[in-house]
Amino acid sequence: MTTAKPQTIDEYIASFPADVQTLLEQVRRTVQAAAPDAHEAIKYAMPTFVLNGNLVHFAAFKNHIGFYSTPSGHSSFQDDLSAYKGAKGSVQFPLDKPLPLDLITRIVEFRARENQEKAGKKK
Repeated sequence: MTTAKPQTIDEYIASFPADVQTLLEQVRRTVQAAAPDAHEAIKYAMPTFVLNGNLVHFAAFKNHIGFYSTPSGHSSFQDDLSAYKGAKGSVQFPLDKPLPLDLITRIVEFRARENQEKAGKKK
């Protein structure tokens, strides 16, 4: 048995059962569509999308998909996210419920705008 950490999002997703792979691919495709200029990476041992800095991370756990969009990404959508368990910069989407892909889209679009604005100010 290998315990090598995944180097790509494909490898990360492939390490889970088929039903969880489906959910992870849904999140991945949703983020790609919402931020087509972002590129994929593995950071903190999680799938990450990067666009002028970290955009969002996501990961699978025993009972949920964790979605991490920094504190600003969560505070700006706290009413929408209030139905889910979460913390300052994370939210847990239960595996046994449909993923809120429209909400993920809006959060990613918000984070992409936020990162673009920060990048513009640095220049």
